[in-house]
Amino acid sequence: MKTRYKRILLKLSGESLMGEKSYGIDPAMLEMYASQISDLLVLDVEVAVVIGGGNIFRGLQAAESGIERVQGDYMGMMATVINGMALQSALETKGIYSRLISAIEMKEIAEPYIRRRAIRHLEKGRVVIFSAGTGSPYFTTDSAAALRASEIDADVILKGTRVDGIYNVDPLKDPSAVRFEHLTFAKVIQLGLKVMDMTAFTLCQENNIPIVVFDVGDTENLRRIVLGERIGTLVEG
Repeated sequence: MKTRYKRILLKLSGESLMGEKSYGIDPAMLEMYASQISDLLVLDVEVAVVIGGGNIFRGLQAAESGIERVQGDYMGMMATVINGMALQSALETKGIYSRLISAIEMKEIAEPYIRRRAIRHLEKGRVVIFSAGTGSPYFTTDSAAALRASEIDADVILKGTRVDGIYNVDPLKDPSAVRFEHLTFAKVIQLGLKVMDMTAFTLCQENNIPIVVFDVGDTENLRRIVLGERIGTLVEG
């Protein structure tokens, strides 16, 4: 079956792992994501994943906790490693080979990030889970997703959210919100839309990496996007 994208980077928020919980990891959500990734592998799509850590700790929470910002950011990076380990376990339960890669060295549980090795894992059909962000404070996991997608020559970043695309205003707050099906990078900047943080977005623009923002809660969406259906909002050059 012909696919539109051969190598994708799936960006998931840490909050997406919570499901109906108020914090932590919902096993049902892990199983759902593992099943969706499995469907992509059947289509011979190469899958890399970046997960946030907001379900456990956000670096920006540090100020509220009295923790210095840089220390808080590193704590957030550790949270992404925990989420990555959880996803890896869910994938292994389904017999899917994966590699957890950390931007911060922790050799007992994750491989260090080496670009050529990561690409080789993808070529062999293994799911690559990038964790610990960029390895540096002051950068979000959106920035990590944009950076890794650029480095591994991903065809697209698929950004899973709670809504079915990009709107002119927050659709969860304003029922009159209008959804966009297609946008250029320039138009997103002109309209001041919040797709990713500006560092991440600019990196995608400079390297001409399209972004699809979609509702990750619909279990068919990932597969349909990869097969070329117009799901969510596509942002490209």
